Amino acid sequence: MDEVIPILLIVIVLPLWLIFHYVTKWKQMKGFTPEDEASLGDLRTAADRLEDRLRTMERIMDDEIPDWRSRYHEKL
Repeated sequence: MDEVIPILLIVIVLPLWLIFHYVTKWKQMKGFTPEDEASLGDLRTAADRLEDRLRTMERIMDDEIPDWRSRYHEKL
């Protein structure tokens, strides 16, 4: 009988407590914080800059080596 109570606590109470704890935390975090939004904006700006750089590199490659795309795709 003395072993049943700790087992019940571990098997039933602890998992339920963890579930309710994290459900409460998720409800409190319904949206992005201002810091998250700022980080997302910075990441979007960086992604746009990298995309522009990639397009520029592809244009340079197209001018310098016109068939580079077909040679690359043949290796795949």
